[in-house]
Amino acid sequence: MKRKHQLISDTFKAKKSRLPVGLEPLEHEGPKAVESALQYLASLFPRKLFEDSLPPLILKHQVYSLVKDRTTVDRQLSQLKDEGRIRMFQHGLDVDTFVMTFTENYKAKVLEFVSGKEFARTAKKFLDSVLSSCPDISYDKKRMLGEFGFTDTEITQLVNAGMLTVREAGSWWLSVPGAGRFIKYFIKVFTPKGASHLHDCLSPGRKAVLGMIQKAKYKEVLLSDLQSRRAPRAVKLGMPYHIHDIIGAQLVDWYEIFFPPSLPPGGCLSERLGVLDPWVSDCNPAKET
Repeated sequence: MKRKHQLISDTFKAKKSRLPVGLEPLEHEGPKAVESALQYLASLFPRKLFEDSLPPLILKHQVYSLVKDRTTVDRQLSQLKDEGRIRMFQHGLDVDTFVMTFTENYKAKVLEFVSGKEFARTAKKFLDSVLSSCPDISYDKKRMLGEFGFTDTEITQLVNAGMLTVREAGSWWLSVPGAGRFIKYFIKVFTPKGASHLHDCLSPGRKAVLGMIQKAKYKEVLLSDLQSRRAPRAVKLGMPYHIHDIIGAQLVDWYEIFFPPSLPPGGCLSERLGVLDPWVSDCNPAKET
């Protein structure tokens, strides 16, 4: 029997207000909703945790927690990437798990990071030539040497600067300097039996948030209650950041439920540990007290 744990939105309020984690409908629809979601998720990134040395990093699947139409999300993110407004990175996570940030934020933090260093000139050359003209997330040696005019020494400098990481021999991923600290806080450390995908694996923060749901009465908890709780030490990236992570990664399911006309509609989350196949469980609002 599958274990199901649920997180129910607190909807018993006379006025509709903005939830701290942004689970309410966005002000825009379609492409505009995706841009709004990116701006909102960027605001949740714990910049102080990294001494403001990193650009706000967003996990691609977090956007799915705010915009339900995944086709719209994928299409609009692809367009924003092709237009050079956002950059995507594959920082050693699952092949389907991408980290994103706004291009201007990325450039600003890279310039701050390389300021005064011996590879600063090479880094600026990369930003002005490669980053400004090519939206790809990886580059091979042929293109770097031929199309972009870099030398082997300059490529080594970019790797040392953290702007490129080795993908395979003669190929490199675009990367965020210093992002290893973020990955350290996020990367999986606990793998449930049978898990074969990063979205089924639990980082310390994911495990802690899901554990709070699991331990709640009826294995359900009001969303507002979860938001107001003191975050466990393992939740380094913040409760809102992790809530969007577990929803978008489909470690939990969010259901729309409807109350009497005098009350606004709400929703609930149901934990999905080590389960890849979709299923729907009953969500009984009558359990709220």
